[in-house]
Amino acid sequence: MMCGAPTASQPATAETQAIADQAQLEERENKTYATFKAVAFRSQVVAGRNYFIKVQVDDDEFVHLRVFQSLPHENKPLALSSYQTNKAKHDELAYF
Repeated sequence: MMCGAPTASQPATAETQAIADQAQLEERENKTYATFKAVAFRSQVVAGRNYFIKVQVDDDEFVHLRVFQSLPHENKPLALSSYQTNKAKHDELAYF
C-alpha cells in the first residue's frame, strides 16, 4: 500500500463493522436507522488511518462514512470526520 493513496474498495469485515458502529452517526444525525450494516470499505494511511465505509441503513439507502483512527501512541478514540447520506448501492465509495 502506498502512503496517502486509498486502497481499492473491498468487502467489509467484522473490524470494519466495529469501526462503523463506533462512528456515532446516529447521534450526529439525531436519527435511528433500522439497519446499520457495513458492506464495503477503503482505507488510507495518513498520520493515522482514514476509513471510508459504505453502510446500508435501509433496503435501498446507504451512507458513506469517513472515520479517522489516530496513531496508537496518541490514545484517541475513533472520530467521524465526514459522512454522506442519500447514497445508493451502486454509488462508488470514493475519497471525500
